[in-house]
Amino acid sequence: MGRKPKKKLEEMTELERLQYENDYLRAEVAVLKKLRKYRLREKQGSESNRNYSRIS
Repeated sequence: MGRKPKKKLEEMTELERLQYENDYLRAEVAVLKKLRKYRLREKQGSESNRNYSRIS
């Protein structure tokens, strides 16, 4: 079982185009959420390292 061949945007009905755009935007939001979580975790890690170095 393989993927269905993609239609070009011009060949899609309005509903298909909107579904495609919705899927794309959902994926983009998921990636941005993961990136934000990663950056926050990285920032918290670097702050705790700085605080530790000030104490010692």
